Amino acid sequence: MTALQVTWFLLIGILIIGYAILDGFDLGVGFWHLFAKKKSERSAFIHSIEPFWDGNEVWLLTGGGALFAAFPPVYASVFSGFYLAMMLVLLGLIFRAVAIEYRDKVDSPAWTRAWDIAFAVGSVLPSILYGVAIGNVVRGLELNALGDYTAGFFALLNPFSLLCGLVGLSMFALHGAFYLSMKLDGEIAAEARGWATKTWYVFLVLFMVAVTMGLRGGYIRAWDGVDFKRFIPMATILLALVSNSIAFMFNKKEKGKGAFIASSCTIAFVMLSVATAVFPYMVFCTNDEAWSLTVSNSSSSPLTLFSMLIIALIGMPIVLGYTWFIHHIFRAKVKVHKD
Repeated sequence: MTALQVTWFLLIGILIIGYAILDGFDLGVGFWHLFAKKKSERSAFIHSIEPFWDGNEVWLLTGGGALFAAFPPVYASVFSGFYLAMMLVLLGLIFRAVAIEYRDKVDSPAWTRAWDIAFAVGSVLPSILYGVAIGNVVRGLELNALGDYTAGFFALLNPFSLLCGLVGLSMFALHGAFYLSMKLDGEIAAEARGWATKTWYVFLVLFMVAVTMGLRGGYIRAWDGVDFKRFIPMATILLALVSNSIAFMFNKKEKGKGAFIASSCTIAFVMLSVATAVFPYMVFCTNDEAWSLTVSNSSSSPLTLFSMLIIALIGMPIVLGYTWFIHHIFRAKVKVHKD
């Protein structure tokens, strides 16, 4: 295993974390969209993410592209195995995009309500399926000697992965509630804080059950011998719990920005716990460990990895700078107009 291979494992992890944090809050907003009682509040929800949602999804595309270039066998195995699930994710994202653009084009309650439902469904479906995908990566997949996924679609819907899907949904819903409490004012912001408080308990219980099931199932494969690696996944899980508790306290004190930042840290630590649990595997083969795809046996050539690293070192600061700039420009709270 070379330094370049490990570097690209980390860079892809950073892209996935960035996507989970950034698109996570607007997926969470979509979850709460139908809980708003008034049309003006639902409109404010849409307006709160309007400048950001399409830029946030670029992180997913970049992560997928980086995986394809750096670890082609992993890309081929995962994306072919998750083909139907990925189509459902894309369908949900398309519904979201069209709903945001077309919701206010016709002055009709039925029209608006239909797109409100499409926006909510298009947010909830990807949130669950992302968690299911992560759960299957942690649990492992059935592969053949060529690295092809050999089990069917319904094998992906196992109890652990479905639980991870609920963890993902609750995590994004919590993140979205914190975002709304930060971005909106008045009664709806207070209501969002209430949603966050209730969802916090749901996420905590689901997350701890998933961790327990993962430990009992032997899915944290970095636990080998007495090497220091055995402590890293548990350390990141502990950090996730600490940052989540801090978010809860900020929310209680009505400090929306602090709660949102702490929630972002929680998501980062949850994703880091996944990365440290599976490393050095990219895809663990459940039927024959020798057929597993690892960081060392599934990467591109050193020249490809090095060339991509140069491009990443140029491009990533630009992406980060743009992300900071757009959030800074649209940092003001969104007004909720009376119906």
